[in-house]
Amino acid sequence: MALTLLSRRAVARSLQATCIRSFSTPVNDTFSASAPPPPPEAGNALQDAVSAQGVRNNWTRDEIRELYNTPLMELAFQAGTLHRRFHRTNAIQMCTLMNIKTGGCSEDCSYCAQSSRYDTGLKATKMSSVDSVLAAAKIAKANGSTRFCMGAAWRDMRGRKTSLKNVKSMIEGIREMDMEVCVTLGMIDQTQADDLASAGLTAYNHNLDTSREHYPSVISTRTYDERLQTLSHVRQAGINVCSGGILGLGEKPEDHVGLIHTVSTLPSHPESFPVNALVPIKGTPLGDKLPEGKRPIPFDAILRTIATARLTMPATIIRIAAGRTTMSEAEQILCFSAGANAVFTGEKMLTTEAVGWDEDKIMFEKYGLVPMKSFERGELRENKRQLEASSWAAMKEGAASQEVTL
Repeated sequence: MALTLLSRRAVARSLQATCIRSFSTPVNDTFSASAPPPPPEAGNALQDAVSAQGVRNNWTRDEIRELYNTPLMELAFQAGTLHRRFHRTNAIQMCTLMNIKTGGCSEDCSYCAQSSRYDTGLKATKMSSVDSVLAAAKIAKANGSTRFCMGAAWRDMRGRKTSLKNVKSMIEGIREMDMEVCVTLGMIDQTQADDLASAGLTAYNHNLDTSREHYPSVISTRTYDERLQTLSHVRQAGINVCSGGILGLGEKPEDHVGLIHTVSTLPSHPESFPVNALVPIKGTPLGDKLPEGKRPIPFDAILRTIATARLTMPATIIRIAAGRTTMSEAEQILCFSAGANAVFTGEKMLTTEAVGWDEDKIMFEKYGLVPMKSFERGELRENKRQLEASSWAAMKEGAASQEVTL
């Protein structure tokens, strides 16, 4: 009897040693360090995006819609995984934006306090002096910013020869500080773009704002195709394109899909893609529509947009722009984890508040983030040979030759 009992116990121990429980905590937690990660649990578009070895410009709208509608945790994880293949994981580009000409713009952008059509209490000013701009750039550099951006509130550069001359002097002075320079000056023609390039301009910002379909309900004084034409002039001049959108303009998720489809199918992806969340300003049509205290766009829509942009434009810098002051620290870290790698920091963002340098320094130290070096990505994008590389291997080899840490 005793012998039979011992035999049964031996069999039971043998079964426990070789079987995996189908309930509660798993017993068999062995793993292989060389095993590849599991494939994405979604459709072909996500699998294609995550396995990318280089950039592609032939995304279909259906593919982008599939990506955007992927369950959010999976979407953010896969975007972050791809991000780590194309970028230095903990490097965040710190950009400072200065309004060098405030108010008095003739456009009717329904979100903008600088339009002369709306009574927002903002007073129009003359253009800032070259010396005052260079002084502001020095302060930004001392606080860790490596890209200095300048914005002027007007429709275009026609008849602004003196202003263009001053802007070129600003660009040259800031480049002498070993900083990247970006400007947003409205629509420009090819000659003006070439002039800015000759001064050493790193990037030109001209946002598309939203999808082509939703655009007419936001702006009527400038067409979508005029915006695309400006981007074409910038590309032809050899200047990096910075173009993104604003979330919270009364659009639908399909408009986020449409915006990303447009920028990800340009002849070359933008060097940077700013993701703005509407900052409602009283006196503007959109600012007056929004109930007091209501967030213009839910955070999950921002995160989806960032993650989808990262999957479709793996080499592009994705910038958390306007509206970051409404995000918690945890929300910002989620954005970085999903592929965002740039912020605006400093005293102000044109006419709205910005997260300050001191706050960002505390957050960076807490989470192990570091400021991106000047031209860490810019020089990579400016090199046409690398832009034309058909594979990530070729792009990586080119970056190594320039001693760029990716």
